[in-house]
Amino acid sequence: MDNENSYLTVGVFVFLGALALLYLSFTLGESDALGNEQYALEARFVSASGLRTGAFVEIGGVVIGKVADIELDYESYEAKVTLHLDKAVRLQEDAIASIRTSGIIGDKFVKISPGGSDIYLEAGEEIIETESSINLEELISKYIFESN
Repeated sequence: MDNENSYLTVGVFVFLGALALLYLSFTLGESDALGNEQYALEARFVSASGLRTGAFVEIGGVVIGKVADIELDYESYEAKVTLHLDKAVRLQEDAIASIRTSGIIGDKFVKISPGGSDIYLEAGEEIIETESSINLEELISKYIFESN
C-alpha cells in the first residue's frame, strides 16, 4: 500500500511538471495558441540596420507586437519589414513607423507614432511613412570629416 502511494505521488508530480513545461514553452515561445491574436502590416525602410526578427513594436512605450520578418525588396533595394501587431491596436493610414534604439547602445525596435486620419490600416496593408534608424558611426564620421 505504501508503494502505491509513492507511485501515485510521483505520477502526480510528473504530470504537473509536464503541464508546467508545456505552459512555459507556449509562454516563452510567444505562441499564438493561447489566444494572442495578431495581424500583419508591412513597412519599408531605407535601412533596417541592427533590427532583428523578434524585436518589439511599441506605441507610447507599450509593446503592441513584434517584428516577424525582414527581407530585401530586390526592386527598390529597401528593407521590407513585416510587423505582427495585437488585434486590439488599430493604426491610422498616416501612422509613422520608426526604427529606434533602446537606450544608448541597446537593441533596435520599431516605434509607431499614431496618425490623425479617420482611415485605418487593414491586415496586410503597408505603413507608408517610415523613418530608418540613425547610424551613429555615419554621424560621427560626418562630423569629424566635415569639421576640417
